[in-house]
Amino acid sequence: MNDTYIAIYGRQSIIKEDSISVESQVDYCKYETHGEPYKAYIDRGYSGKNTNRPAFEEMLCDMEAGKISTVIVYKLDRISRSILDFSNMMEKFQKYNVEFISTTEKFDTSTPIGRAMLHICIVFAQLERETIQKRVADAYYSRSKKGFYMGGRIPYGFAIEKTMIDGVNTSRYIPIPEESEQIRLLYAMYSDSSNSLGDLIRYMNENNIKNLRGASWSTARISEMLRNPVYVKADVEVYEFFKSQGANIINPVTDFIGVNGCYLYRGSASETRKQCDLTDKEIVLAPHEGIVSSKEWIKCRVRCLNNRQSAKAGKARNSWLAGKVKCGNCGYALTIAKSKTKWGRYFVCSSRLNRKKCSGVGRTIYADLLENYMGAAIKKKLSQFIKLTAQADYKPNQKLNEDKMQLSQIENEIEQLLAKVSNANEVLLRYINEKICKLDSERTRLKEEIIKLTSTSTDSDRKVIKDHVEKWEIISFADKQAVVDALIKIIYITEDKIDITWNI
Repeated sequence: MNDTYIAIYGRQSIIKEDSISVESQVDYCKYETHGEPYKAYIDRGYSGKNTNRPAFEEMLCDMEAGKISTVIVYKLDRISRSILDFSNMMEKFQKYNVEFISTTEKFDTSTPIGRAMLHICIVFAQLERETIQKRVADAYYSRSKKGFYMGGRIPYGFAIEKTMIDGVNTSRYIPIPEESEQIRLLYAMYSDSSNSLGDLIRYMNENNIKNLRGASWSTARISEMLRNPVYVKADVEVYEFFKSQGANIINPVTDFIGVNGCYLYRGSASETRKQCDLTDKEIVLAPHEGIVSSKEWIKCRVRCLNNRQSAKAGKARNSWLAGKVKCGNCGYALTIAKSKTKWGRYFVCSSRLNRKKCSGVGRTIYADLLENYMGAAIKKKLSQFIKLTAQADYKPNQKLNEDKMQLSQIENEIEQLLAKVSNANEVLLRYINEKICKLDSERTRLKEEIIKLTSTSTDSDRKVIKDHVEKWEIISFADKQAVVDALIKIIYITEDKIDITWNI
């Protein structure tokens, strides 16, 4: 016995003389029942702009419960005036095997023409969905490029406050003093190459410095903080760094005055969600002030990038060469191991040790012998320099910053002019050539001035070191590691060769 029935749905938003009443709608629909049992669902005073209507929702519940076989309406717009809502409704009808009939438009999904009309409606509804999604995405990117607050987790060190940008109400970050001090401490410590992420956590715990939001310190969380451009006081150096990483920088270089932090967005062009890959990511200056200097931020960001590309194998305290030594056969790091022989420490290929996929370097690389060899090589490299100068404190130079801004603008202008050469006629080509010559002359002048400003220093700015070769033997472990980080990019070792790639 079939216990399903036909549903007749009627809706009238307002009662007017020229509008058809719900009673008349039901009477029209009764003809399509052909004497079958039916139940009328009536909504009075409800608009068709959405489906939030009590009788309509009751009908949906009965349909999902398997009580309804067919839904009949007077006109399609009684269900909804939105093609998107109507399409969603049709999908539900199909899901629960419910036929749909509109008496006025002769829309009957039990017939071939009715099903064809259904498919046409669904196609147009899909187009509307995609159009809405595109509008939402465009609105998001448009707002993000103006520096509007786009929601999400509030970074450690900040709270939010209401503000207005270009006449639009939005929010911006404001520093939380205690948390900001912790951020500065983390950056200051990690900008020292002798400190690892683990060292930062140990320092925080040993000095009872608590995470003020109640969570425990972790390397992943700290690494995320050290990469986040929201903390940097963005200047020309930061602009050039992002440019070198392939990021799309929304603001002109003249806006990078060393005050504001930055927002990092994936944007519409980037093909990766990886935070370490800035290719085609979008950088926007934020309305809030940064917390850490550009020098410290870039140094920490570069260290984080290097950590991703070549994680240090073995604890740094085991050897000041840790992280620089690679297997010449497979490219994996050589990690420190210990033996009970008189030689103690030795390097072994991490691929051979952990995965057994490499034959190793062919001989035992004792750490003491390698350190002696590399110490001699480093002293020889240092002897090439009569003296070294060490910068004591970083002091931003306003004139230097302005020159770098102007230089970046000129280089961008030259690039734009060169891009027009291929399509230029003779007159335009002559103009482009003259313009580039003038810009190139100014670029040369600025470069000379920048070199002069960079090299000029006082005794208070720089410390002259003349006995650097002799001091190699007595400097601390941490200082040796710092020298190695500065001098050496990588060391590849095979059975019969040590190949050193120097940074200088």
